[in-house]
Amino acid sequence: MCWAWAAPILVAGPAEPFASVVQPLLRQSCAVCHGNGAAASGNVSLAGFRSARDLVLQPELLQRMVKALETGFMPPKGARPLDPGPRESAVRELRSLLRAAAESSSVLPRTPIRRMNRFQYANAVQDLFDLDREVFALPERMVRDYGYFRPESGRMPDELKAGSRPLGKSQLIGRRLAGVAPFPQDLRAEHGFDNRGDHLTLSPLLLESFLKLARSILESDDFNAETSGAWEGLFEPASEDLPAEAARVLRRFLTTAFRRPVDEETLARYVGRATERMAAGDSYSRAMAAAYSAALASPRFLYLYDLAGAGGDAEAADGFELASRLSFFLWGSIPDRELLDLAAGGRLQDPGVLSGQVDRMLRDVRVKRFCDSFPAQWLQLERIVSSVPDRELFPDFYFAKFRASMHMMLEPLLLFEAMLVEDRPILDLIDSDFSYRSELLESWYRDGSRPEKVPPVAIPFRRVRVADRRQGGVVTTAAVMTMTSAPAETKPITRGAWVATVIFNDPPDPPPADVPPLPAHEQRAGLQVPLTLRERLEAHRTQPDCVSCHARIDPLGFALENYGPTGVWRDRYDSGREVDASGALFGRHAFEGAVGFKDAILAEKEIFVRAFAEHLLAFALGREVHFSDEPALDRIVRETAAGDFRIREMLRQTALSAPFRRTYSPAVPAEPG
Repeated sequence: MCWAWAAPILVAGPAEPFASVVQPLLRQSCAVCHGNGAAASGNVSLAGFRSARDLVLQPELLQRMVKALETGFMPPKGARPLDPGPRESAVRELRSLLRAAAESSSVLPRTPIRRMNRFQYANAVQDLFDLDREVFALPERMVRDYGYFRPESGRMPDELKAGSRPLGKSQLIGRRLAGVAPFPQDLRAEHGFDNRGDHLTLSPLLLESFLKLARSILESDDFNAETSGAWEGLFEPASEDLPAEAARVLRRFLTTAFRRPVDEETLARYVGRATERMAAGDSYSRAMAAAYSAALASPRFLYLYDLAGAGGDAEAADGFELASRLSFFLWGSIPDRELLDLAAGGRLQDPGVLSGQVDRMLRDVRVKRFCDSFPAQWLQLERIVSSVPDRELFPDFYFAKFRASMHMMLEPLLLFEAMLVEDRPILDLIDSDFSYRSELLESWYRDGSRPEKVPPVAIPFRRVRVADRRQGGVVTTAAVMTMTSAPAETKPITRGAWVATVIFNDPPDPPPADVPPLPAHEQRAGLQVPLTLRERLEAHRTQPDCVSCHARIDPLGFALENYGPTGVWRDRYDSGREVDASGALFGRHAFEGAVGFKDAILAEKEIFVRAFAEHLLAFALGREVHFSDEPALDRIVRETAAGDFRIREMLRQTALSAPFRRTYSPAVPAEPG
C-alpha cells in the first residue's frame, strides 16, 4: 500500500531534515498503526502530514511524538525497534519543529488568577505581622524542623532532629494562635501541585470562612505585642493625629498585603473603616485590627493575579507581578520589603538583579517553605499516610501509636533539603552517596526490624554514607517502596506508574474499570505452581488494549521488585521463587536490578532533568506546562548542564525563564450592548 501522506513533497532537496529524517521514520515505523485516519491506533492519526509545516500546526501532537520516541513508547513492543542514530535525529528534528511552533504560536496559556492555598495563606499572615508562631496547624507541612535548617550556612548538619507532622498528633502541638481554625486543605492536582489556579476555587461558603478566619486571627488571645514583631508599627500610633497616622500605616500595610502600591480609593475605604471605629469609641489598636482583618479577607490579598494586558500578546510582567511570582515560588508567601522596593524602582525585571534576588532568597530561612511544599508533592508522599502494611507480615512496622512510615517519610525530604542547602546536582535524587537515617531506618534497611526504643517526637537523624547503590536517592527509599505497595505484596504496575509520572513526568493513562484479577497459580504437570508477579502479569499483557501501556510502565516497576512491600531488600519471594528485576529502560537500556536501573536513568539524564524542570515550572507558575513552554525548558536544561544540573541553578533558570517573566492576560473585550 502506498501512503501518499508519507511521500516527500518539499522542494528543499535531500538535505531538508523533514524529508530526509522524519518522513522515512513515519513511513517505516508509524504508518501501519497511525496512517489510516479515523481508525488510527490510540486515536493518533499521522495521515496527511506532507510537510514540516503540517506538523508545526499541531504542536500538541508534536509533543506526544517527541515524548513517545524519547521514552521508547513508540514503536510499540513487538515492532521493529528504531536504530539509535535515526531515532536521535528524528527527536532532534521534531524538537526543532516544536520550538518553531512554540515561538510562532499565538495560542498561549493564560496566566491564571489563583487563590492562595492554605499553606500560602498561613505563611503570608505570619510574615505580614512578623509572628513568632504559626497561624494554625498545617499537617501538610510534613517535616517539623527542630532548629537544623540554616540555608545561609551552605551545609546541613551531620546530626539533627526532625518530626513528621501528618503521622503523629504530638507533631502538631506547637506554638500557634489560640482560637484560630484553618479552612480545608487544598488538594494536590492529580499530576501536579496544590497551587494550580484551575483547582483553587472560592465558593460563597469558603469566602465566609475567610471572613471568620481573618477576625479570629486578629482577635486571638495570642496575638499581641509579645508574639508580633510588627506590633509597635501597626498598633501603636506614632503621632496624636490618629486619622493621618492610620492613613500612613495602612498605606504601607496594604501595599505589602496586596503586593503592589494601593490606590487612593481603596486606601480611603480602609482608612474610613478605621476612623469610623475610633469615632464609635474603639481604641486605635482595635480600630486598626478591624481594618487589617478586612484586608485579610480581600480578594486583593487572597488572589495572585496579573494586571490585564494592553493587547492580545504576551507581555513582560511588571515588577510587582514578578516579585509576587518569585516570593510565592521560593517562599510560599508574599514579597518582602526588598522585593517590593526593587519592583517599585523598576529594577527587578533586570536579569542580573533578579538572579541576585534568587541567590538572596535561597539563603533565607524562608526557603524552608519551598522544601515543605514542592518535594513532598512532587514525590506524592501524602500516599504514605494511608499505607497499611499487613500487621501479621510486618509487625515491626507498627509500634505504640506510631508507624515506621513516620521515619520513612522524612528520609527523602531531608535528602532534598540537604541538596538545596548544599547546592548539589539533582542527579543525586536518583543515586546519592549519602542519606539521612534514624536508628529505626538503619535497622529497617538491614533486615526489616526496629530497635527496642523509638523516639516518637523529635527523631534523631544522622547523615550516613551510602556505599550500597541499591540504596541512595529517592526512588529506592522505603517511603516510596511502601506507599506503592499493597498491604501484603508489591505492585509493580503502581511503582512503574509512579516512576513514569514523578521521574519522567510522563503519567500513563488511568487503567480501565474492568481489569480482571491476576491469577496466583497455574497448572503445571498436574500441580498448582505459584506464579511470580511477572508471570501473573504476562497473561494480562496479552490483551491488545493493555499491551502498549504495560510495555511502557512494567519495566519501570519490575526494576524495583527486589524491594518488598515495606522497602526491605529480598532476593526471593516467600514462595522461594527468585526475583527477576531485569528489564530495559525505554526499550534500549538493558539492566539487571535496581543498580542497573539507576545507571540506565543516568544514561538518559537529560530526560530526567527536563522532566524535573517541567515539574518546577508547573509549580512556579501554578499551571500545567504548555507546548509554548518548550523553548524555555530547552534553555533551562542547556543552561544548567555545565554545572552538572545543580539544583539552585535549576531554580534560578526557572525564575529567569520567559514563561516566568512574561504574562499573558489579554483584556477581556466588553460585552456588546
